[in-house]
Amino acid sequence: MSLVIEPIKDYDLCYRSQIESVNRKISLLGLGSKRERETQVILYHLVGEREFQEKEAKRSGSWKMVMWVFGYGSLIWKAGFNYDDRLFGFIKNYRRVFYQGSTDHRGTPEYPGRTVTLEPAEGEICWGAAYKISGKEDKETALTYLEVREKQYDQKAYVDFFTDPVASKPAISGVMVYVASPDKKLNPNYLGPASLEEIAKQIIHAEGPSGPNRDYLFQLEKALVQSGCEDKHVSDLANEVRTLLESELARS
Repeated sequence: MSLVIEPIKDYDLCYRSQIESVNRKISLLGLGSKRERETQVILYHLVGEREFQEKEAKRSGSWKMVMWVFGYGSLIWKAGFNYDDRLFGFIKNYRRVFYQGSTDHRGTPEYPGRTVTLEPAEGEICWGAAYKISGKEDKETALTYLEVREKQYDQKAYVDFFTDPVASKPAISGVMVYVASPDKKLNPNYLGPASLEEIAKQIIHAEGPSGPNRDYLFQLEKALVQSGCEDKHVSDLANEVRTLLESELARS
């Protein structure tokens, strides 16, 4: 049975330039090539493992575009949507910081809490969880859910995800992640840097519909420790909050 080669649709912006190049090369091969085995090998090298597998699945009638989402905050311990697989790993050249104000989950408009966002940081890594979502309905449901849950995060980025610290190539490319930018025009809830003590005091007293801000911090610290990694910013902040709470208790 010959392989019918069809142009690949630009379903993912981060692969657009690669896909356009592939489509030009496919047009030169022609349709209905009899050299199926050879064509499969060519296609694999042209578009990579992810696109090859998806195209083969589509050809066999079982095509489902896979979506990956990276969580570096509460998504680590509470996904809130159906997923097929969960991997713990990291992204490169970013660090996790408690610079985003939360007025909808861990605080209020009158007294914002603080949640994490990503900040570019050359040479650093940020550990977290990547979720694989395959089913069409699951993807639609997850995206609808995430757009509400992460509504105060004004940007989406597509990043490389690694599971092996010594690997030079990512385990997965094109993983979607929500980011709260420092642009106050686009992200009015951005709070930015402050001293460790200032951030800790704000977290201690903030509470929103999703619960106390301190619980968010402690759950994030616990999730990272249980996964075998440490984030100094998170652990230092958690220790500062505990110290301040102990001082308040001693004074009462």
